[in-house]
Amino acid sequence: MSSIASASRPIPADRVRQVAVIVGAVVMLVGAVVGSGFVGGTPIPEVAGGALGPDATLLAPAGPAFAIWSVIYAGLICYAVWQALPSQAARERQRRAGYWVLASLLLNAAWILSVQAGLLALSVVVIVALLVELIATFGVLRADPGASTADAVLLDGTFGLYLGWVMVATVANIAAALQAAGFRGFGLSAHAWAIALLCVFTVIACALAFWDRGRLAPAVAAAWGLAWIGVSRLAGSLASPPVAVTAFAAAALVLLVTVAVRITRSPQRRG
Repeated sequence: MSSIASASRPIPADRVRQVAVIVGAVVMLVGAVVGSGFVGGTPIPEVAGGALGPDATLLAPAGPAFAIWSVIYAGLICYAVWQALPSQAARERQRRAGYWVLASLLLNAAWILSVQAGLLALSVVVIVALLVELIATFGVLRADPGASTADAVLLDGTFGLYLGWVMVATVANIAAALQAAGFRGFGLSAHAWAIALLCVFTVIACALAFWDRGRLAPAVAAAWGLAWIGVSRLAGSLASPPVAVTAFAAAALVLLVTVAVRITRSPQRRG
């Protein structure tokens, strides 16, 4: 049963949660503005000597890939406003997801702060924590399906995109940190490592598709990031056709597996 139907009367803790999420969204938005370089900060691709730039490693997506953040941020801000409405205060789904959402907003800002400070090793710890947190958030949403369009778009859709993109960003962030630390690959070439990591990523993304019963948003975001890794390896200064082909194939496979799972799942499990 949808949590819409099981909403009870608001209690003070509900109001505290709503305000906390709004504050978290403001903190996240300030961090995003600083991270864009508009207000005193350094654009993310230029921090730490360009370690996170599109041609810094073989697993770095091309610049246009990061446009997905605009969609994710818009969804998060709209969610923060929506969850603050009186009608949402006592909904069980909001109660279960609210503080998980808040944690993701604060970790997002913490990641921007760490890379602005040039602390790549710390940024890896933060983005891995964010990834784990988003998996947990998505698990909460999966266990308590919503029944409204707002639920589908602002919770499931936004956090699906968020999860799928952060999966890609985590791989790129780890690769950047390892390169900055002087990792030599134990005798294997950087190209071989990149292809191997893309294969591992694809297995994980496909496993996610089975776990979440073919939700499209995570797969679309993951495929988006993979495709732009491929573009960067063909059009950027750090070229690698084998990595590009692997990235494009991975993007296609993630989408195909997700669609197949979505089509074949039983009607009883839809939602």
